[in-house]
This record gives sequence, C-alpha cells and structure tokens, in this order.
Amino acid sequence: MTSAEILRDLIAFPTISVDPNRALIDHCADLLTEAGAEVQIIEDETGKKANLYATIGPRGRAGVLLSGHTDVVPVAGQNWTRPAFEMTEAAGKLYGRGTTDMKGFIACAIAAFQSAKRRALQTPLHLALSYDEELGCLGVHSLIDMLAAAPFVPLFCIVGEPTNLAVASGHKGKTALRVTCTGRESHSALAPTALNAIHLAVEMVAVIRAEQGAIAASGTRDTDYDVAYTTLHVGKIEGGVALNIVPNTCTLAFEIRNLVTDDPHEILERIYAKAEAILAPLRGDFPEADIAFEITNTYPPLGTPESAEVVGFVKSLTGANGTIKVAFGTEGGLFHAKLGVPTVVCGPGSMEQGHKPDEFISRDQMDKCDAMLAELLTRLQEGL
Repeated sequence: MTSAEILRDLIAFPTISVDPNRALIDHCADLLTEAGAEVQIIEDETGKKANLYATIGPRGRAGVLLSGHTDVVPVAGQNWTRPAFEMTEAAGKLYGRGTTDMKGFIACAIAAFQSAKRRALQTPLHLALSYDEELGCLGVHSLIDMLAAAPFVPLFCIVGEPTNLAVASGHKGKTALRVTCTGRESHSALAPTALNAIHLAVEMVAVIRAEQGAIAASGTRDTDYDVAYTTLHVGKIEGGVALNIVPNTCTLAFEIRNLVTDDPHEILERIYAKAEAILAPLRGDFPEADIAFEITNTYPPLGTPESAEVVGFVKSLTGANGTIKVAFGTEGGLFHAKLGVPTVVCGPGSMEQGHKPDEFISRDQMDKCDAMLAELLTRLQEGL
C-alpha cells in the first residue's frame, strides 16, 4: 500500500480525543504485523484507548524511534466544506481531519515498515503511536513507562508533528493549572458584607498578567521562537449562579508555556506568594477565604542542542541546512526528559493547516516524507 492509501484508511477512524482510538490501533497493529513487525499494545484502564509500540529489524538492539499521536481535535462548530472523516483529493491536496496533524506522518511510517519487510535491517526501526496527545500528551506516559523498564531505549527519536519536514530541535514546555477562589456568599443587596469569589479571581488574573508583563520585559529570550519568551495565558473563568447572589466560588484555568531555560515552578512560587498576599488581609473577617492551585497537566520543553548527533542525522535524511523551533508541544520532551532519548521534531505538512476546517496535507509533502523514511531505511540497513 502507498502512504496515501494508508492515510485514506486512517482518516476514516474518527479518533477525536474524547472518543476511543482502539479500532485504529488494532488496524495499525494488523498492518504492522503483516509487515513482519513485533507489536505491543498498551491499553488504558478501559481498554477503549491504547498506545502501540512496534519494532522491525534485529531484536535485542536499540534502533531509531518514529513517534506520533493517533487522536485528532474535534470538528464540531467548524465550517467544513468536505467530509471530515473521508479523505478527498483536489489539486494535489489530501483533505480530512488529521491529514496534517498527524496521520499523514503515521501513514508514511507504516508504509516504511512495509518497505522494511523487504530489507535486511542491521539496526531496528521502532514506531510509537499514542493517544490523548491533543489533551496534553496524556496517553504516552504508559508507553514511556514500558520503555523505561526495557533493557535499552532507542538511539534517536523523530516525532513526526508537521514541520514541513524542517528539523525542529526545540519546543516550549507546558504547565496547566486550575485555580479555585473561595469567598463568602450573600444577597447582592448586602454585597459589602460578603467576599466575592469572582473579585478574587479577577485579582488573580491581574497577578498572572503582571507576571507575564515582567517576563516579556526582562525575562529570558530565545529568538528562534515566534514569541521569544515564556508565556502565561488565562483561557477560562467560571463563577456565579445569579446576579443577585454574591458568588462564593470562582474557578479559572491558566497555563505557562516555558522556554527550556525557565523553570515553571519558580514562576508559580511567585504567583503563589502574590495569592497569599491577596488573602492575608481578608482572613480576619473571612477565615474561609482561599485561592487553591491544582496542576492539571504538565510536560517538559524540548531543547536538543544544535550539536547533538540526532540533529545532524535527521538533517542528513532531509537535506536540511538549518533547524527551527516550534510553538506547539509534543511528546518529544517526555522521551528526552524521562528516557534520555535524543529527539527532534520533523514531519510532513504545516501546522498552519492543523485544527482548522478542511484540513489538508499536500501529496508533495507526503512524497518527501516517504523519501526521508526511505533514506532512513537505507541507513538502518547499513547499520548505525
């Protein structure tokens, strides 16, 4: 099968993150097993979602890992003019949810495994497929735990997120938090006698914005990024029941996307201290007053040095002269931080097309990715 034919089948699985991905994983497992790969499936507690890890080539040796996620973002509320879960083609573009982000790369990887069946690889090729990446790289942790218990880890990792096949050596990390502000309710006619939780939340938003302002003005900078500094962003706020009730609870959600040189925990310590400063003068009259923080998700940044062997290796596969850094996060930071695997991000398509209606990937990008992976097989056949 060609990579485009494989992609057509993958798009037909509507693997939105909130839904199961098991049917797609089983389909990929069948294709990979037919290609001669050894396949392991790592289920979640429900059995409805799973990661997959496949190896082709000599056993008992470390090889090169290709990594991708199988989940896609929702299509609800988007103005699609083509079927979202049926691949269509026009003017050299393959349309469908997940074509770019990132089933196009997965299709190329599976095609490479099928090609590897006809080669005598001296160094193995591995493939990791994960779930719930779009929710914050949640599903891949059990796969990483499995590899951590293995006798060896891969030599290199190539995460196939869309970069137009440029070699990305870095991305920011992410820490997401939920903040619960607790006050005291009352009738709104007696508002001054109560403690408005929404007002506490607004004060916390001001704290977060002030921290962002300080970082933007004098924090560490990396001009390889579109936004050259660590960012803070409040994305959701919710509180109140009725206009005539002073609310006793309000929640907000915010995130930190940090450069590899910035420690998000140090940023949070400053925010925690300012939250305590807000509460201290209130506790005499309102002992229940509170601002509670809960980290809901986190993954580390990726900061692979330009001099790292993996960078030169992948550049030699693509013919690239330089490297880039990407704004979005990937599981690459986890493979490096938890397993010590040298990692870059390099895949077909552009994230400019991801998460949008009428998402597409060009045949040209698919062909170039196939060529990159064919060159990788040649290197593995020669032995690393």
